[in-house]
Amino acid sequence: MKITEELRSKIARLPRGYIFTYSDFMIEVKSKDSTIRALNRMVKSGEINKLSKGKFYKPKKSKFGTLEPSHEQIVKDLLEKDSKIIGYLTGLSIYNQLGLTSQNSYIIEIGKNTPKTTLTRGIFKVKFVLQKNKITKANIYQLQLLDSLKNIKKIPDTTNQDAIKRLKSLIKGLEQPAIELLITLSLKYPPSARALLGAVLEDLKFNHSSLLKLRNSLNSISIYKNYNIASVIKSATKWGIE
Repeated sequence: MKITEELRSKIARLPRGYIFTYSDFMIEVKSKDSTIRALNRMVKSGEINKLSKGKFYKPKKSKFGTLEPSHEQIVKDLLEKDSKIIGYLTGLSIYNQLGLTSQNSYIIEIGKNTPKTTLTRGIFKVKFVLQKNKITKANIYQLQLLDSLKNIKKIPDTTNQDAIKRLKSLIKGLEQPAIELLITLSLKYPPSARALLGAVLEDLKFNHSSLLKLRNSLNSISIYKNYNIASVIKSATKWGIE
């Protein structure tokens, strides 16, 4: 079987929007150069699309045109390596998934434990945000919630009131161990994010010693201004939020 025909057969079994590279086929196809040439020919013929150098995908069509791959697919190699979590999605794409905004972006943000410079993938710019907590599969959702609290003023196409109501609803859906983990992780976030979390949890009647730990992590005389959420979070002023 010719290389192009073999590749076409393999690619046909991949889901649309799945990002792949030539190395995904090197077990069956021995020649790297021939594989790359064959993939580039398939791009020219319109069978597959090229995201960036060495990265390809089978396009998904809609009545509005060709859809881009998901952000998670575009940066999946930056999120996990050798079955180990090395980063997580955050920023606008996650605020959208959490129901905090309807907007999306061509900027993809990734939380990492080590600094990394911005890079591009096709039309997408990939930025990295330093995360002080160790990133694991079990705590990614909590980190995303905390990032949302930390950046609540920066979330577009919403108000602080609507965003905090949505976050309160999401946090309410967590079991007690998950909330305790959320509090522990928050201790490495700015005081304003910790205060917002404390106010939300007090409104939810979360009564646990870990909430006192959160309270004690804050300066009792600090004021966090211009949030304007007291109308939807009754405990806001008790936590110094104005």
